[in-house]
Amino acid sequence: MKKKKAPRRIRTVGDNCLIGASGEYSDFQSVMDTLEGMVQDDVNYDDGEKSDAKSIHSYLRAVMYQRRSKMNPLWNDIIIAGKDFLGYVDKIGTTYEDSFIATGFGSYLAIPILRSKWRPDLTEGEARALLEDCLRVLFYRDCRALNRIQIAKVQGDDDAVVSDPYELETNWSGFEATKGDMDGDGGW
Repeated sequence: MKKKKAPRRIRTVGDNCLIGASGEYSDFQSVMDTLEGMVQDDVNYDDGEKSDAKSIHSYLRAVMYQRRSKMNPLWNDIIIAGKDFLGYVDKIGTTYEDSFIATGFGSYLAIPILRSKWRPDLTEGEARALLEDCLRVLFYRDCRALNRIQIAKVQGDDDAVVSDPYELETNWSGFEATKGDMDGDGGW
């Protein structure tokens, strides 16, 4: 079986919600199957109501907590985005909402950058540049990372868009000086 180098971890749910996840990919696929069934139920009921990001966030909190309580957690940290909503759910059902969220290594390295440079009136171009800067820092600091990324946005009530994967521009020329000179023994 061929392993995908960079499986897509950002997906749309319905027309107005984005889901992004870190962690176990098979568990993410299971979460997405459940959410797609939930969206199909909305269509089948044909009552004009759709699940929005906030209701999906609440539903995933209950699912993750229930799985944790049965000692069979889904090993994911999930970000849910919708119009005027951004929320997080982890593998044990802990949730929060904020203006910006990151999972995994990004919660240590990207959040401080976002806190210092984010402002509510960022244009789309400025926001994209800020995200690319954060992802570039993460790529430089993680030996297992790829510079292939996706960016997603929710434009309105019924318009969630996920970009195709693309490669982030990187520059390794400044890192030559960090190699150091160990004089052969590798010690300090």
